[in-house]
Amino acid sequence: MNLQESILKNLDIDYSYQLAKRMEQFRTNPVLGYRPAGSRAEFETGEMLKQEMEAIGLSDVRKDAIKVDGWEFKKAVLSYTAADGSHCEIQLGAYQTTFVTDGPKDFSLMYLGKGTAADYEGKDVTGKLVLVDINQRDEWWINYPVYQAHLKGAAALIAVQSGGYGEIDDEALNAQDIAGPEDAPAFSISRKDSDPLKELLEHTQEITVTLDADSRITRDCTTYNIVGTIPGKHPDRMVLLSAHYDSYFSGFQDDNTAIALMFGIAKALLASGFKPNNTIVICAMAAEEWGVVDSNFDWSTGAYEQVFTAHPEWVGKVIADLNFELPALAHGTRARIRSCYEYTRFLEEYLSELPDLTRAYPEETRVTSPIETWSDDFSMAIAGIPSMVNDFTGGSFMETHYHSQFDNDAFYDEQVYRLHHELFALLIAALDETCVIPLCSAPVMKRAMDGYHASSDVLRPFVAMDLISPMTLASLVEKISGLEKLLADAKDVAESRYESRRSLNDRYRALLSEGKVKEAEQLYLEAREAEEEALRRFQCAQDELVRIDWYGNVHYPHEILLQNIRLIGGAIANLKEQNLSSALRKLYQVDNNAYAFMFDEAVYNHFTDYVLNQPQDRLKWGYKRLMPHENLYALVKDLLQKKEADPEEISLSCEISHLTRIFQDQCRMLIQTTDQIQSLVHDQFLI
Repeated sequence: MNLQESILKNLDIDYSYQLAKRMEQFRTNPVLGYRPAGSRAEFETGEMLKQEMEAIGLSDVRKDAIKVDGWEFKKAVLSYTAADGSHCEIQLGAYQTTFVTDGPKDFSLMYLGKGTAADYEGKDVTGKLVLVDINQRDEWWINYPVYQAHLKGAAALIAVQSGGYGEIDDEALNAQDIAGPEDAPAFSISRKDSDPLKELLEHTQEITVTLDADSRITRDCTTYNIVGTIPGKHPDRMVLLSAHYDSYFSGFQDDNTAIALMFGIAKALLASGFKPNNTIVICAMAAEEWGVVDSNFDWSTGAYEQVFTAHPEWVGKVIADLNFELPALAHGTRARIRSCYEYTRFLEEYLSELPDLTRAYPEETRVTSPIETWSDDFSMAIAGIPSMVNDFTGGSFMETHYHSQFDNDAFYDEQVYRLHHELFALLIAALDETCVIPLCSAPVMKRAMDGYHASSDVLRPFVAMDLISPMTLASLVEKISGLEKLLADAKDVAESRYESRRSLNDRYRALLSEGKVKEAEQLYLEAREAEEEALRRFQCAQDELVRIDWYGNVHYPHEILLQNIRLIGGAIANLKEQNLSSALRKLYQVDNNAYAFMFDEAVYNHFTDYVLNQPQDRLKWGYKRLMPHENLYALVKDLLQKKEADPEEISLSCEISHLTRIFQDQCRMLIQTTDQIQSLVHDQFLI
């Protein structure tokens, strides 16, 4: 029996399933669950996982202490008298804020539609509870209406889950990261429970309800990432497995099954007699769902702290982070490994050479990229650790069950779960047979080239509008053309480097299979410099090319600038035609200006400033990842007023002049960015 066969034979999927179920016992709220960052339930789960690591035979089992903002949500029970005189009691969900009533307390409750600025006109909500409808997927995030209510003096906001998430059932509650201040309290209520309250409020502006709540934030508290290892011959070369053990509600899929998969793989590797060349590190991460107050980047805190604070020395030693999220349900029609660009070539080759695995999907497994900000693998990557995750965004689960009390084993798919065990267990073995990290920068160069595709077509119409001079356009087109040639050359060089690394790894694997251990070790030592160079280039790409927009989507810097140029230039053209509606639709897509027309300026400014003007320890993985911000609040408000006026009585010259200056600033930044990318490619990827 070869190693692959032995690993597959020793996989125990029932063990993993039972471990995922055992994690459900720990909860801060006895009715709803919750194991949030820094809570007693999270701590107890971590202690259980530490004991389990020891029980299955992992080495060097330890707790790595990290600092997070903690949240303990014990209860939120709303009661009121129904129209027929009966007593009604409702279990509310909660967001990461502080609100303690010290027993049942009476409040006035008002219903304010979507909770936008306009909904508060003529209303006094001071000291009252505000009930609003929210769709966080399609409209806006919870922090905007919550902070709007806070500024108006409301005691707390209660959000009805009116689509976007938790669509599985009218009884569904929802929980997401609040991305707002701790003293702006917020709770969640189901559609079923909110309907009778809305009916009562149809006949009166407010009603009296009783709320018994205990939700507390503790800043800078200690929690723990739980770590164990399978020691390898090369202790300073590691493969990292990661998943998070904090959760909303019971968290069976998100992320109990991922933790249990990680343990199940480790158990099978040990049982198979696997003696790795590289140390295998298993890390159960705390504080993935949330872990820092009043930051736009308040998730993945545990992973960020693990690699930036607790173990920065992992950078340069860990050749791959295999992260896991929701691996026990079907996502679409095929399994996918979402990877950083540099690992896509190796993973495609790995998949093509696999033996027959469990047939859980109608289509074959594929590789996709880039990694996204939605999980811990992003924090790892920007630190300099190449990462990947089982892709978990396909299918309906994210819209229906995700972050609700319906995240349970009803969607459990044993075949999918088994396939993910097999895929990643064998991937660990494949990575272990490399002497040099199998990264290829060619897809990075291609992504950069694709970002400039048709850039001249984007820019050329603005010459006729006198937004760009013919000379500036010609110069920029020449710059971009030169960069595209450089990127093409760098892509060829990257392909050649990868082929060299693959040849080394083929020789290494052959030597190991022939039992020529001494020769294999010599080849390993000779490959250290090449590995260091590959990891250095990976870090450079992360530092200089990976940016995010205001909604957390990953882009390269010139892509964001070209998008803004297209939108702002198009808006100027619309204004010259006095087509204010089309202009506004474009301006809403620039940075975070989509919210400018719905909430007070103080709300908009708070959630802009806290990204631009906070230190790294509050911004975590979002630090310096956004491009310079264009504040269009005043301009948007002005255009909205003029949109309602007689077109013949308004002038748009000031707005056009303002946008023209912004347009030209974006063009200057595009020139600077193009020069910076050219220097990066020349200095780091060609030499």
